[in-house]
This record gives sequence, C-alpha cells and structure tokens, in this order.
Amino acid sequence: MDFLNEEQMLWRDTVARVMEQEIGREYVRQCDIERAYPYDAYDKVAKLGWLRLLIPEEQGGDGGTIFDYALMCEGLARYGFDFATAFMVSTFTGMNIVKFGTPEQQQRYLPAFMRGELRFSISISEPQAGSDAASTRTRAEPRDNGWAIRGQKLWCSGAAARDVVIAMLVRTDKEAKKHAGLSVLLVPNDTPGLDIRRLPTMARRATGTTEIFADDAWVSDANLLGEAGKGWRIITDHLELERIAVSAAYVGNAQQAVTDALRYAHERIQFDQAIYDFQVIRHMLADMQTAVDASRLLVYRAADLASRGVPCSREVSMAKLMASETLQTVSRQGMQILGGHSMLPESDMERYFREGMQSTIGGGTSQIQRTIISKAMRV
Repeated sequence: MDFLNEEQMLWRDTVARVMEQEIGREYVRQCDIERAYPYDAYDKVAKLGWLRLLIPEEQGGDGGTIFDYALMCEGLARYGFDFATAFMVSTFTGMNIVKFGTPEQQQRYLPAFMRGELRFSISISEPQAGSDAASTRTRAEPRDNGWAIRGQKLWCSGAAARDVVIAMLVRTDKEAKKHAGLSVLLVPNDTPGLDIRRLPTMARRATGTTEIFADDAWVSDANLLGEAGKGWRIITDHLELERIAVSAAYVGNAQQAVTDALRYAHERIQFDQAIYDFQVIRHMLADMQTAVDASRLLVYRAADLASRGVPCSREVSMAKLMASETLQTVSRQGMQILGGHSMLPESDMERYFREGMQSTIGGGTSQIQRTIISKAMRV
C-alpha cells in the first residue's frame, strides 16, 4: 500500500527521474572511485531549486515539509548514500540559520545557499568527543571583536569542498557546566589558521570527511550563531531533521541494493537455471525487501509526525535504527548474491556495502538510538 498522496508521488517520481536520467549511477560511481566531490550534480540540483525546499517562503524558499524533504533524500541516495550526504549536510546548517540566525546572517548565507553558491558543513565530533559531543574541548576565546579558535575537530563531512561555511561547536566558557559552555560559530573553510585534511575513509569518499586543526583561527562576532553558551541547543535542534533525512537516504540506497541483487539473480545462470530459481536465494531476497519496506514505513511515520509538529524523538530513533541496520544487512546479503562480481566497483554493491557499514555509526550510533528508544518506553 502506498500512503503518499498524488502530489507526493509526483515529487518522488521527479526525484527518481532526475537521478536516473540526468545524474545516473555511473556519475555517482565515478565520484566515489575518484574521491571527487559531486560539484556538477550539486549545481544541477541547485538550479532545479531543490535546495530551497525547506527554507520558509518569507526567506525566499519553498516552505516544504520534512516529509517532502525525506522523499527527496530517499531519491537522491538511490545510487549511494554518500551522494545524498552532500545535500543533506548543507541543509542541516541552513535550517539552523533559519531558526537561530540573525536577520543579517540569514541574508548573508541563505540566498547564496539556495543558489548553490555556498555550502555548509557541521563540525561536532572530536577525537575525545563522539557520542559524548558535549565533551567538546575545542576552545574559542574572545579577541578583537571576534573569536579565536584553537583545537581539533574530527569527522566533519564535506568541509574540504569549495565555498563551505562550517557550523563548528566550540567551548566558549570553560567555567560553565558541560553543556552550558558551548557555542556555535560559522567558520568559512578558507579561514586563516584552519588546516582541513580529507581522511582516506572506507565510506563517504566523494563528499569526504575531514579532520580539522584550528590554530588561532579568527572569526568576527557576526559569525556567532545564536547566543554564546546556547550552542548545545542549536547543534542538537537539527538532529531530528538529520536523522529523518539520513534514514530516508538509507532506505533509498537499501532499495537499490535489493533491486540490483534481484536483477542479478534473474540474469545469473548456474546449474542450467537462474539463481533466483533456487529457494535459498528467493527467500533471501524476500527478507531483504520486507526489511526495506518496514524501514520505509518507519521513516514515513517519523517524517509525517515531524511535519505536523508532533514530538517524535522515539519514532525518529526507531527509523534511524531500523533503516541504517537494514542498509547494512541488505547490502551484505547483496554482496553474497552477486558473489565475486560484488567485489568490483562496476557492480555498485560494494559501494552500498561500504556505506552500510558507516550507516550505523554516523548521525548517532545504533547504540545511541536504542538508548533514546528505551528511555521513552513506559511500563
């Protein structure tokens, strides 16, 4: 059963058509192989106006819903979760600026973002602060009507691309309690004193994930997002949107993994018959599709609740948990069905598998999601 209305189905089909006909799996594959940021596709999506989707109409956007956005992320991730990351990461910070930015910041950053001339990245984690993000050690001290940043950040996706502004979580008050001393600074990635290094990670090869060293990197007071000391609220405010978006993207990628495996199973002949005719393969594919459909329903539920303003942290964590583990599982099973062919980049399955291994870590680990879910459970 399809729970989408006619307008939503048209939007979903439009995204799918663009991915298949105007971007294509070969382009996504090549960006992954070359560890090349998808600039051409990013520009194409920007020209289509899709970066405006969530921005309110009064600020020049389309005023779309989180459900609309989830459908877009599901479609963009069709040939690889990493490809969709380039668009999702930018949007998360863009919405932080919508909610917490000054009118000057909104005018400075949002139109350029919607035109595709400016990208955003988010820098939260550090070597000693991953799931425990409030243990941030990177310091920002007041200096010359601005802030001087010193420290090290880690796992910052897309920060090495051109024309990027990083929303960086920093500690501005070392005397305050753990969460209270944090702030968010908008830091252009060409700021003197920043050393941004792309990491040779197994997944996220195109968008790239980075390590950042800040040595007296200075930004003005105008780059402080919201109030000093309120950074924890700002940086966690986007987590609901982030987890719905990535969950939808996991579903999109997982569905393609099942589709590719199913096609191969019909084409591959062994012992004088297609391997799909072997019950063990058919049952494996049945389980894979069932898991993807269940994940999609959880994602759509969370997206619908969030779009209507209903508190849904538990439902969001359920979607993130199920969708990420499903991508990991079906991509591994897809590797098994494709056999030796799965090891080649041209099969695409090994890319899905690598992204699946990352999916249960990034955006909040499966363990963190289970903790959130269990805290919301009542006897």
